Amino acid sequence: MRRTLWHACLGFALAAQAGLVETAQTNAPAPTGSTAIDTQVIADGLASPWALEFLPDGRMLVSERPGQLRIVSKTGAIGQPIAGVPAVRFNGQGGLLDVALAPDYETSNIIYLSFSEARDGDTAGTSVAKGKLKLDGDGGALETVEIIFRQSPSWKGGYHFGSRLVFDGNGDLFITTGERNFARDEAQNPANHIGKIIHIHPDGSAVGAQTKHQGWDSLVWSIGHRNVQGAAIDPATGSLWTVEHGARGGDELNRPEAGKNYGWPVITYGRDYTFLPIGEGTEKAGMEQPVYYWDPSIATSSLAIYSGNLFANW
Repeated sequence: MRRTLWHACLGFALAAQAGLVETAQTNAPAPTGSTAIDTQVIADGLASPWALEFLPDGRMLVSERPGQLRIVSKTGAIGQPIAGVPAVRFNGQGGLLDVALAPDYETSNIIYLSFSEARDGDTAGTSVAKGKLKLDGDGGALETVEIIFRQSPSWKGGYHFGSRLVFDGNGDLFITTGERNFARDEAQNPANHIGKIIHIHPDGSAVGAQTKHQGWDSLVWSIGHRNVQGAAIDPATGSLWTVEHGARGGDELNRPEAGKNYGWPVITYGRDYTFLPIGEGTEKAGMEQPVYYWDPSIATSSLAIYSGNLFANW
């Protein structure tokens, strides 16, 4: 399964809510029962690993937030940094973030990387690059690198870059962005990329007519997000699912749809870290409710959809 090991922790937490995620609009207790989980360390010594992707031969591409992309073998051997990776701004929560294989990777050898990129005037933003991966033993190089998306506007600070990459059934790319913490109100501005889900073709162009709202940037799929760090496509339905960091008590599971507003920071089930309220409450006309939210927060990260039967209690 794609990214099985990396997604396991959140997958366990999410699966514990099975049967609730389709209908829950408020926090609810998890089903009773427990399942013993055996864990095994595959590799250690990596520098702040953020994401992984399995290659066809079973090895893993692992991104390290300081800016290295490495191959980890099935036995846990860590390769040398892959050359040609774009320069990242490693600061706060930023750096080299997600890695994804193109749907036709086995013939194209194209991979996609998301990262925080330094911009003018000590600002930064989420960017996405693609390139051809040329493997050489336990290392290799990224060639013909091209940046296909740059979050606009850029912003000062090192927080809330979002940065999950996932391909839909048509081979188009969803990119999650954060609202950069101190730019939270910009998540409600559909003309920019702050606190949004982006939907593009693999060359960076807009997916046609995905929203019909006047004033929306052509790349924007949905608005009103805080910091989406997990995304997955349900293979049975083609639906996009996401999880995002809320403030205190406001982590969310959502099923974003084109042209819709998911509320941040106008509505939220969270409070600020100072315990002060945020926005106008938990509901407002024209803004979507989360499918589920966590209170207290669990610091959601990645997301996987699992349809097996190994965990009877789930």
